[in-house]
This record gives sequence, structure tokens and C-alpha cells, in this order.
Amino acid sequence: MPELVFFSGTMDCGKSTLALQIEHNRSARGLQGMIFTRNDRAGEGRLSSRLGLVTEAVEAGDGFDLYGHVVDHLSRGGRCDYAIVDEAQFLAPGQVDQLARIVDDLGLDVFAFGITTDFRTKLFPGSQRLLELADRVETLQVEAMCWCGARATHNARTVDGEMVVEGEQVVVGDVGVAAEVVGYEVLCRRHHRKRMTSATARAAALSPDVLPVTSG
Repeated sequence: MPELVFFSGTMDCGKSTLALQIEHNRSARGLQGMIFTRNDRAGEGRLSSRLGLVTEAVEAGDGFDLYGHVVDHLSRGGRCDYAIVDEAQFLAPGQVDQLARIVDDLGLDVFAFGITTDFRTKLFPGSQRLLELADRVETLQVEAMCWCGARATHNARTVDGEMVVEGEQVVVGDVGVAAEVVGYEVLCRRHHRKRMTSATARAAALSPDVLPVTSG
């Protein structure tokens, strides 16, 4: 049976790499898929991995009809055996409904990849809808790591190395960018709550478990 599968995880855990691997494996067996993305770090119409792999994709911007695009492709004599959607957290809920329709009405597997929560720990609307509709939700097993060495579970937005908790939900950026620009860092829950990034930890010159001690 065809499925809508949502592969989720934090930034820097290999989602786009897995999307490219699935595309490679299926195309190597003679299958033909359609790749969609939105707001990829490499620019419009690209699906890219931090490992340096890039492939062309269809940009699913505001108002884009994913179901209609696949139907139009098929009606023109094209072939489509499956669909891959990267950066699926940026989709509108209605576009996620279209993915479910591709599965149910066209009988195609759809593999969606995205982060679940934003820098404020709030669900992205697209991810929320995927959690509601997906036949399967898979948490990626490649664990991203916080600067302290613990498993990273939260995405933090940084400006000049400082964590920020206000602003637009969608600001395209990447992990490990220069400190003077808006970037992202993955943190464990404890350091996300404390708003302690790697830069602020270095500045404080304290380990996360050491507290100031005053003499009596």
C-alpha cells in the first residue's frame, strides 16, 4: 500500500541526505520520482545536503498545488512513481493535504522530510499537519549533538552568537554560519531553556555544570 511517510528530526541530523539517498536508490531501480522542496539553503529549486550533494527540485512556494502538478505531469504522458518533499515544515497545511491526496488518489508513495518545531519550540503548521495525516512518522536515528555533547533536540536561532526567541517563524539560514549574521544552532533542551549557545558558553568560560562559588 502506498504511504505518506514523515521523516522528522532537528536541523543537522541528515534529513536532506536521506532524501537524496532514497531518490538515488529508487532511480537506480528504474523508478522515476518527483522532487519538491521549499526554501532550501542552496536556493530556489534545489534540494541540497550539507555533505555537498545537490539535485534539482520543484519549488513548492505559496499557493503551489502539489497534487495538481503531479496530475498535470501524468496527464501529459509523464511518469511518476513516488514523490519526495524536503523542507516540508514550510508547506501550508493545505499543501500537506495535497500530499495525502497524492497517496490516496494516485497510489504513489510520498516521502516528506522536515524539522518539527521552530526556534521557539512551536510546531510548524506543515509539520503539525504531517503529524496528523502521515501513515508513518520516522525520527531520524542520526543524532545531532549540542555543543555540550548531549543529544540535540531543539533548534535555536542565533544573532551574533546570541540565542533569540522572537521574530518571524521562517528565516532561511543554516547551522554553523558566521556569528555576525542570523544563523541556527542545535541544542539540548537544557541549554535551549537557558539560551546558552556555544558562543555564549565560551564567553562565560564555564562548563554547563559548574556554578559560581562564593566563600563564606
